[in-house]
Amino acid sequence: MTQSDHPVSATPDTDPAEADIAAACRVLARETDGLMQMAAALRMPALGQAFTRTIAAFSTLAGRVVVTGIGKSGQIGRKIQSTLASTGTPSVFVHPSEASHGDLGMLQPGDAVLALSNSGETPELADIVAHARRFGLLLVAITTRPASTLARAADIPLIVPDAPEACPMGLAPTTSSTMQLALGDALAVVLLERRGFSATEFGIFHPGGRLGTRLRRVGDLMHRGGVMPLGTPDTSLRQVIMEMTRKAFGCMGVVGADGRLAGLITDGDLRRVLDRDLDRTRAADIMNPTPLTTGPDVLAAEALRLMNARVRPITSLFVLDGDGVPLGILHVHDLLRAGVA
Repeated sequence: MTQSDHPVSATPDTDPAEADIAAACRVLARETDGLMQMAAALRMPALGQAFTRTIAAFSTLAGRVVVTGIGKSGQIGRKIQSTLASTGTPSVFVHPSEASHGDLGMLQPGDAVLALSNSGETPELADIVAHARRFGLLLVAITTRPASTLARAADIPLIVPDAPEACPMGLAPTTSSTMQLALGDALAVVLLERRGFSATEFGIFHPGGRLGTRLRRVGDLMHRGGVMPLGTPDTSLRQVIMEMTRKAFGCMGVVGADGRLAGLITDGDLRRVLDRDLDRTRAADIMNPTPLTTGPDVLAAEALRLMNARVRPITSLFVLDGDGVPLGILHVHDLLRAGVA
């Protein structure tokens, strides 16, 4: 065994922590090189044309993308399937061994198979590949070996560069699995962009957790109807104080005869005019005629950004329709309770 065959290890004079960081950086550099090689390969006809053919086929698919693979390729395949499903491409993962024991029934006319195998010679894929060929299902393969059994069986072989693995022995799937994962992400994102998949649709597929929370809309959280603190331009200062006290939003919207929001009065506005006559001073005399507002379809996270963007953050936003008519009011506490912050 030569010296180069041994894993790199720290010498007695080397700080173990520094050696660990150096080894980690070598791994990242090796995998980055692999990704750069694949990006360059996508610019070339062989992989580039296969990629665009895959996008065209998947974007018009009547059924689902059935992802399959075993070992590390199977684990990467599960992630690719999950990303496809969450970004608008119907998909399912089928384990090759389970496929051989009944799960081939999950493959239906109109489906396509996306099979992952670094070597292209994984024996466990034989039954699912044969099934795809027998029933005329589109077969797309991600592999590094263009002459492999899987690549030759595929309608569209996606041949990724055979870049060196990152482990010192060159055996453990590292660079190869990273490249598989990245190519799967590229497929999912390009399909997303081709379909015009929106943040609203993304939110529908991610209703739980922090991501789902941040994709909620203002209209989902705002207060509607009689709880809104509203008055007219002729509302007296005394009545303004009473309305703001009852509704407890720290502000009152001033609505004109046409139903549109004409202005806003805040607690700060009140403090500046408390020396005025409470019955003769009108809302129109003290309101801000150009308040910050939002719409019902704005992301809750964006509404929070608007509130915090001022030198003095504001706590409430009126929510208006396209004509400027108040639909509701949103308080910063609503955002905090929803976990948006």
